[in-house]
Amino acid sequence: MATITAALVKDLREKTGAGMMDCKAALAEVEGDIEAAIDWLRKKGLAKAAKKSGRVAAEGLIGIAVAGNKGVVVEVNSETDFVARNDAFQAMVRNIAQVALAKGGEDVEAVASAAYPGGGTVADAIASNIATIGENMTLRRIGAIVVSDGVVGQYMHNAIGDGLGKIGVIVGLESTGNKDELTALGRQLAMHIAAINPQALDAASIDPDVLAREKAVLADKHAGKPANVIEKIVDSGLKTYYKEVCLLEQAYIHDGGKTVAQAVKEAEGKVGGAIKITGFKRFALGEGIEKEESDFAAEVAAAVGG
Repeated sequence: MATITAALVKDLREKTGAGMMDCKAALAEVEGDIEAAIDWLRKKGLAKAAKKSGRVAAEGLIGIAVAGNKGVVVEVNSETDFVARNDAFQAMVRNIAQVALAKGGEDVEAVASAAYPGGGTVADAIASNIATIGENMTLRRIGAIVVSDGVVGQYMHNAIGDGLGKIGVIVGLESTGNKDELTALGRQLAMHIAAINPQALDAASIDPDVLAREKAVLADKHAGKPANVIEKIVDSGLKTYYKEVCLLEQAYIHDGGKTVAQAVKEAEGKVGGAIKITGFKRFALGEGIEKEESDFAAEVAAAVGG
């Protein structure tokens, strides 16, 4: 039988908002599997839909670089927030974003081995800054968007400088219309994505495993009812789910009376051509990275006691 630790219960409670005893019961029921425990709580109606954004814990900066029909967003991590305010670190993140833009694609290793402005490689530049600043740093990930004809919109939330901040979004807009109007629309859409955090462009873009899991949760909540009734309930539940997680079906933050798809369609007249959102990338600093929490008071007490 799996050992259910206090830390595991705490983690499940933070992810679901369910009560402590319910979390403990869920973990015991599924042998400590936290993802299965989330589903168990949801089936019992004890938790909201799991938000898979992860805990934002790591420090550093998100960087964006856009030029015409292509754009990139990068995440460069450090140990403390102090480093994000360091001019040398900020310059490095900007340069890495530019190298990634020129290199194209999302291959971290390829960018790390690419030439860095001023000499050496990106990996060399990171190593040099580690030695100079005294903290570990890493190029964690890269997101890229390219459109054949159109623009890549961008937005940086909690910006601390040009193209640098805590949440970065790029979004591809295919269109033969006016580029200035497209760029303005792209920024508005990127702001929406930053705020609402859609998980997919549309229903067809949702990971099949994620969709299957959602269907199973909806069906199991109503186990025992006739199959045709459950089928209708699942279909209805999925429609609500799509409105929550699919960009095109979400209520547009700049006009709650329209969906994003409707807002984009209406913008076509102003832009002067059809518009298609080809995709988006949203990076929130440190999402999915666990950072050890320390009890400063306990550490001091232990030090004094020692």
